[in-house]
Amino acid sequence: MAVKIRLARRGRKKMAIYDVVIADARAPRDGRFIEKIGSYNPNTDPASININNDRALKWLMNGAQPTDTVKAMLSYRGVMLKKHLQVGVVKGAITQEQADEKFQSWLEGKEKAISSKVEKIQTAKESVKKAALEAETAKNQARLDAIKEREDAAKAAAEAEAKAAEAAAAPAEEAPAEGEAPAAGEEASEDKA
Repeated sequence: MAVKIRLARRGRKKMAIYDVVIADARAPRDGRFIEKIGSYNPNTDPASININNDRALKWLMNGAQPTDTVKAMLSYRGVMLKKHLQVGVVKGAITQEQADEKFQSWLEGKEKAISSKVEKIQTAKESVKKAALEAETAKNQARLDAIKEREDAAKAAAEAEAKAAEAAAAPAEEAPAEGEAPAAGEEASEDKA
């Protein structure tokens, strides 16, 4: 019986989550399996990989073949490196202490890389959020300035209309006072002369 380490899909439409399972190669993808050793969620950034490394290593040492995707995940988690080092210990190329030391140094470097990636993603999100907030503030300020200009223009137009109305009303009142019509007696005296 050929044993595979592969993914079994679950989750809703377009939001898949996968179980990492040990299954017979002839079993359906989401069907019967021997053991569930972890889960994989590609919807998060970075993707969430939760695998029982000890069980995965046991199955790999017993001859289980991982699929390409699972092999990449196991390499990411260090299980493939641990298997490689363990094979070296079995063959007598290195001691168990040397293998453990190499694995720990690799694991520390990997954790630093993962944490730096998470921090980088977080700072990128914060910078995008800050830029959006600044753009929104600038847009709101532009709107307020436009409203202020319209109000000033409306006040200036109202003041101009008021001055024009006053100017139009003032000459109409003063015109009869300045150029009053001559009295009827004055016109007659001018005609006689």
